[in-house]
Amino acid sequence: METSSNRSIFQNIRSRELNGFRVRKRPCFADDDSSRFTRLGAFDYGLEEDISPPMALSFCKTSKNAHILAVTGEDGYVCLYNTRLNFPSSSTSAENAEKARKCEWLAHDNAVFDLCWIKDDTNLLTACGDHSIKVWDSQERKCLFALTGHTGSVKSISAHPSNHEIIVSGSRDGSFALWDLRSFKSTRTHSNTLTIKTVQGAHMSSSVKTRGRNSKAASMSVTSVLYMKDEVSIATAGAVDSVIKFWDTRNLKAPITQACSHDKPLGKSERSYGISSLSQDKNGVYISASCMDSRIYLFNVLQLEKGPVKSFEGCDIGTFFVKSKLSPDAGHILSGSSDGSAYVWQVNKPHADPIKLEGHEGEVTAVDWCSGEIGKIATAADDSVVQLWNINSSCYSTTRSPSSIRRREKTLPMMKRRKLFTHEETKGSITGPDLVQPTVQFESPEIKTPEPLKKQISNSHIGGVYERSPDASFGSPSSVLNPPPSLKRKTILDYFVAPST
Repeated sequence: METSSNRSIFQNIRSRELNGFRVRKRPCFADDDSSRFTRLGAFDYGLEEDISPPMALSFCKTSKNAHILAVTGEDGYVCLYNTRLNFPSSSTSAENAEKARKCEWLAHDNAVFDLCWIKDDTNLLTACGDHSIKVWDSQERKCLFALTGHTGSVKSISAHPSNHEIIVSGSRDGSFALWDLRSFKSTRTHSNTLTIKTVQGAHMSSSVKTRGRNSKAASMSVTSVLYMKDEVSIATAGAVDSVIKFWDTRNLKAPITQACSHDKPLGKSERSYGISSLSQDKNGVYISASCMDSRIYLFNVLQLEKGPVKSFEGCDIGTFFVKSKLSPDAGHILSGSSDGSAYVWQVNKPHADPIKLEGHEGEVTAVDWCSGEIGKIATAADDSVVQLWNINSSCYSTTRSPSSIRRREKTLPMMKRRKLFTHEETKGSITGPDLVQPTVQFESPEIKTPEPLKKQISNSHIGGVYERSPDASFGSPSSVLNPPPSLKRKTILDYFVAPST
């Protein structure tokens, strides 16, 4: 019998065309909850003499550094850990911390609320309660720039998808700001207040009643910002309500559109819940929002007017420090919780019970997915411990991820494909305009793409099928980043407003 190693490339392609292509299936969720995840290890955050709760964490973005995890906290330190090490079950979290810690440095004299890797992990952004943002050289642990201008704690930062010189920040003072790091290089100073644009009062509501000295600042706070994958739009969320606003960076006078987790306007007696965090998948098709009503809402950026497409519940979002994260493939959502556990939902099964990750002894706040090792996640809690988990053996189903860019094309039936390769006329077949004529001679079998094949056999069944391809129609963009050529869309606004006829 002929082995696959001895078969030619053409024979493999021919076999695939005639018999189909087999794809290795990924395992589904197991019924036993204990078998749905693996605890890789745990380590303390901070130094032994000064243990403080971690506030944010982030895996590196490049494949070669994806195992490096940056963690920041109330003490203002940044610590880098190697998560690829083997953590014995007999070791304590303090021993694991000494083993995994690569380096640490004092970034701020105040709590660091958010951090972001940029420029192939060579630079690190930190957002602090001292109203500043700092840009760090992660190798030298040296501050390159300090961005000042906010009058409140900087709660969130996000970088441009392709040009990491441009970043956006959201603050407790109710504003979000755009920054261009190239302007700081030209001034040759370590501190600068120059911004591209600052939008004041991005999330405010006159109907919200405030009490106490700090309640006004809390109600107008911008809790999360997100630079969209279309590279010209920004999404912001605040503590005042559950509204996500979308802004065009070329004209920030007013938001271009907004989305709300509630389908109907709230009554006078109903309470408005804020949003603690936003996240998006790598294709920019979906956005998740953690709401203070202990639900996580999923939005499709092409259908924002319809509200959330799915919602997930089961966790306890008791404070704005509890965050959630959409997986890079938009297949799963990971969230912290005030009950001391972390939760993982499968996006395609919003009503199914989530995976419950137990092991922390305090409110689970910061969470993140490792982009380089599928299924690997990190969680941090008020117990000053960072936990590492692996759900690779259970969290992936046999279906594609919801945000995968798919192009649907119809092919010939199997019998017609066999005729093209074997030159054998099917017995009892009836010739007609929809069938490929057997008189067509091939010097040697040749693989054709749909477009050349359409030109060659214009009257065949292939041409009619290709014209009916969904992506050939006007109203069927394949994704935010890859619309059909006939659509000249430059901004996310075009996806919200129907084209005039």
